[in-house]
Amino acid sequence: MSVDLFPNEDANANIIITKTDVWTEQETEVGGKIEEALKEEKLDAILCVAGGWAGGNAASKALVKNSDLMFKQSVWSSVIAANLASKHLKEGGLLQLTGAKASLDGGTPGMMGYGMAKAAVHQLVKGLAMEGSGLPANTTALAICPVTLDTPNNRKFMKNADFSTWTSMEYVSELLFNWSSGVLRPQPGALVQLVTKDNQTSQEIA
Repeated sequence: MSVDLFPNEDANANIIITKTDVWTEQETEVGGKIEEALKEEKLDAILCVAGGWAGGNAASKALVKNSDLMFKQSVWSSVIAANLASKHLKEGGLLQLTGAKASLDGGTPGMMGYGMAKAAVHQLVKGLAMEGSGLPANTTALAICPVTLDTPNNRKFMKNADFSTWTSMEYVSELLFNWSSGVLRPQPGALVQLVTKDNQTSQEIA
């Protein structure tokens, strides 16, 4: 099942988001559509790979606009995913959110909104991994923290980048499939940095 702004042709069901301006309205829309689609069925995993990138330092005219967008893309989606997990995950299931290595390495002066939003996701993961989080028993909540993912959009806008340091989507999809199946799944609360060099990706836990 896919939850997105646009349908995914490979999904067996699509939940299309139309409420993008008010967080509570988006939660109500997504939650209602998910409940209708699942009925009483429980999920093995909820994977939240929503996100995006926008730059801007304190002097940028677009600082507030870009920060608003970053929070909508990363924080809204992650909090809604966490709420869905509390209702629809099986015991022992997986909740995966998407952070960023940049927000683990210190400040992000050239992309303040992005850095703040991803740091908020990291904080959410830590809380979700603790007792009293509201998630089903033995749920693993964690985040992947990539540097740059090798997506068509990133290649389009960064044509001269060193692609050998980008993490392939094949690697990410295989990793998430394994974790969803309980294979080599990190501990709850893990912030899993994906570091790629010479087209080889390694994991570092923060």
